[in-house]
Amino acid sequence: MPTTPLMTVTGTTLVLAPGPGPGPGRPGRRPARAPGPYRRLFALPGTRGFTTGNLIARLPMGMFGISAVMMIAGQRGSYALAGAVVAAGLAATAVVAPWTARLVDRHGQARVAVPATLIAVLGSLSLVACVRTEAPAWTLFASYAATATTPNIGGMSRARWTHLLAGDPAAHHTAMSFEQAADELAFMLGPVVAAFLCTAVFPEAGTLAGAALLLTGMLVFTAHRATEPPAAAPVRGKSPLRSLGRLLPLFFVLGTMFGSLEITSVAHLGGHGLGALSGPVIALQAAGSCLAGLLYGTLRPRGLPACLAVLAGAMALPWAAAATGSVAALAAALLAAGMATAPVMVTAMSRIHAVIPSDRLNEGMTLAVTAIFAGISLGSATAGFTIDHLGTTAPYALPAVAALLALPLGSGRLVPDFRTRLVRQSGTVENGVTPCP
Repeated sequence: MPTTPLMTVTGTTLVLAPGPGPGPGRPGRRPARAPGPYRRLFALPGTRGFTTGNLIARLPMGMFGISAVMMIAGQRGSYALAGAVVAAGLAATAVVAPWTARLVDRHGQARVAVPATLIAVLGSLSLVACVRTEAPAWTLFASYAATATTPNIGGMSRARWTHLLAGDPAAHHTAMSFEQAADELAFMLGPVVAAFLCTAVFPEAGTLAGAALLLTGMLVFTAHRATEPPAAAPVRGKSPLRSLGRLLPLFFVLGTMFGSLEITSVAHLGGHGLGALSGPVIALQAAGSCLAGLLYGTLRPRGLPACLAVLAGAMALPWAAAATGSVAALAAALLAAGMATAPVMVTAMSRIHAVIPSDRLNEGMTLAVTAIFAGISLGSATAGFTIDHLGTTAPYALPAVAALLALPLGSGRLVPDFRTRLVRQSGTVENGVTPCP
């Protein structure tokens, strides 16, 4: 039954009086639903713009290595040479990337990232030209080494969120979760896109597309200057390298696992005349990782040793599947391996945020990524050498062994230092917090 609006007199004006709010037995409009955490996050001015550039520039991080391998191996006929070139370039990244990150923290993102990206893009273009013109092998090494100046876009994006969300730990946690998801997506989808371009278009297409995406994304990212954190003066204290000391070997071993698995999968399918299936088969691994990552985010986090134990079992599956000669079995095994990868990376990356102060997060994250790249370089070179001498099935033992080696490395307990705990709480010293023992 409709109710009659209440009236009241204000001065000489008759107006509607506030009625009773909605409640049991009383009709009323439901209160508006509060926006979700990600909607609130990207409602901040400038965040959608720099995130768009971040995602565009991040995808090539997973493209360059496998694009170079497929391009060089296809033109020169040697996976050993291709793996060695990628290994040398990633080894150069292990040396150059932390210095680039330190310069970014000290002088500002746009001032350092843009020229560093231009050098990396020129290195990629030089690599394509040297491969096409059959230049001496040393030119391939020199060209790919120039890509080591590529800035760590993930670290710079995390630094922006930390700058924007100082004092809001809940929103900061949401932003860091988004960045981790973006990492997973880029490093899993990048090889898929690269393999498709190199096989379906032409061998150099993956490298050229990666260079174009990197430059475009970095220009979009750095164009949003309002969200850029201010340049920081040189700081003294505990080095991020020391804080990450117990984690770096773990990331290195995981990198060898990634590098050897990707190279071996491409070579195995190519050796059976199924090079065109490299993209779809690796896509299953990416799909497994993404789906498992989403599911893992809804469950209670497990310890890193438990995640690594599952990974060790899953990484033996591609080796067994490859021995059967069945592409379907290999695809299913790579799907399972990918599903086991996501929980390990999410859990391991969360440890980085626990031990690195937010004001040095870019440098700390770059050191972790550098360890992964260094591992990928070893895995790529070892897999390429093994493929040339033992065929394309035996090298699947390499990622299985790497996963086993990661087990003892992830069993240690890391305790955040006092300064890190304070920064991660709200960026300020809080009363009642005592140092960790």
